[in-house]
Amino acid sequence: MRPTCSALRSILAVSLCLGIAVPGVVAAQSPASPERLPAVIPVFPLQDATLFPNGSYAFYIFEPRYRAMVADALKGDRIIGMAMLEPGHEAEYEGRPPIFPVGCAGVIAAYEELPGGEYNIVLRGLTKFRIASEDSSRPYRLARVAPVPETLDAAEAASLTQDREKIVALLMELGVEPPSADVQDAQLVDQLSQHLPIEPVDRQRLLERDDALARASRVLEVLAQLVNAPERRGK
Repeated sequence: MRPTCSALRSILAVSLCLGIAVPGVVAAQSPASPERLPAVIPVFPLQDATLFPNGSYAFYIFEPRYRAMVADALKGDRIIGMAMLEPGHEAEYEGRPPIFPVGCAGVIAAYEELPGGEYNIVLRGLTKFRIASEDSSRPYRLARVAPVPETLDAAEAASLTQDREKIVALLMELGVEPPSADVQDAQLVDQLSQHLPIEPVDRQRLLERDDALARASRVLEVLAQLVNAPERRGK
């Protein structure tokens, strides 16, 4: 999908709202940490939404199996793993279609249970994981996973700060208000990675990159495409 500038401001404005709010939600207490990722976690597979380690994402949960997943998670550690469905999954959607082996675990940071049993939830990204195997004992998917931590040394962190400055400059060219100083570099890159107008598989490959510094180069590339889009040059 070629990025266009027509929907840019709304997309990026949403992506920079790093503290996503859902009306009526209840903030969860004692959020989990990446170091406490359980060996087996529930997995929520989607075709067009990807959670990143430093991002936040709001979801409306309506399917019975995933309502059960959220209810069980709220009784426990509130951790849910996000994984992307592989292309061609449509014929198997009601079953257990193939998913990419690398996903991102998130903790339910806030939730709202609706009168019909549905949920609004906000997942806060914790850490990437790799699926080793699946467990079919529940109506929803469970997977045995291994965490895939992302760490930067001092030199890499400095490079990421430099990339952040370039990202902010491009956002300002696009008329998007830059993030506040308290938004961490990795948080900015990952939240933008979640919402830039790119193909779902491209976003999955972005998640699979080693860390936020590796993702920053792709974020810069997409933002530069938006800055140089024909409709902007024609103004």
